[in-house]
Amino acid sequence: MKTTHTLILAIAFLSITTVFAQKSNIEKDLKMYEQVWDNIVNKGQIDLINDKNFDPNVVQINATGNIVGIADFKAYYKTFMVGFSDVKFTVKDVFGQGNKIVKHWNFTGKHTGDFFGIPPTGNVVDIDGVTLVLMKDGRIAQEQDFIDNSVMMQQLGLTSNPENVSIIDGLYNAFATGDIPTVLGMMDPKIVWNEAESNSLAVGNPYIGPDAVLNGVFVRLGAMYDGFKLKNIELHEMNNNQVLATLRYDATVKATGKKIDAQVAHLWTLKDGKITAFQQYVDTKKLADAEKK
Repeated sequence: MKTTHTLILAIAFLSITTVFAQKSNIEKDLKMYEQVWDNIVNKGQIDLINDKNFDPNVVQINATGNIVGIADFKAYYKTFMVGFSDVKFTVKDVFGQGNKIVKHWNFTGKHTGDFFGIPPTGNVVDIDGVTLVLMKDGRIAQEQDFIDNSVMMQQLGLTSNPENVSIIDGLYNAFATGDIPTVLGMMDPKIVWNEAESNSLAVGNPYIGPDAVLNGVFVRLGAMYDGFKLKNIELHEMNNNQVLATLRYDATVKATGKKIDAQVAHLWTLKDGKITAFQQYVDTKKLADAEKK
């Protein structure tokens, strides 16, 4: 009985020791992991991707093909450092168990260099992601990143926000009901608005800011025309967060009583749900003829 009791105590002691050892190891791994990536990204110490911190056969699991070995792993992440300036990498949360670590992170930077063959756009990206990590003998052995690539492409300006068309559609609907405050509220405070060259309203080009658009364009439209309407509006999604609208102007010139039915195109540029630029293309001869007495 005494031998059995001693054996039970020994097993319990070994179990407790193992648990504490595992906890101690994961705490060391977590501390090391956070520090290494902070130094690599935020301090630009790319040479820390070495066999001291990473397993010689480290793997970056990638949908386009796994990256294996320290040299290729280093080259892969160096692309981010070359492609972006003003970089800030923040670990929002990190936890682990056994030899596994999960990291929730945020990356911000300005695209000022070549990034996987994409020329600099000057755009700022702000991306959240999650990384699954495997540790081996105190070194990083495997990583797998999960990010929304479609969001990154939108932020780089390579694809458009799918909400852009509905935003412009909402603008035209508000304009049709005379809800000018809503129309102005959809504009960026520094919107750049250009009327077509040779249009009488182009004299103020470019109109900068919603107030300039209100006073230089909308108020003058009300003074110049009766029943100014936009009709046959068709919206076309473009790259680079732009929307092209094809439509017609329907109105009567107050000063001459002449009607206009002019072919028009509007090119809208958006960023973060706000309109940053507008360019009008219109049959200016038809407008000018209608304004002649």
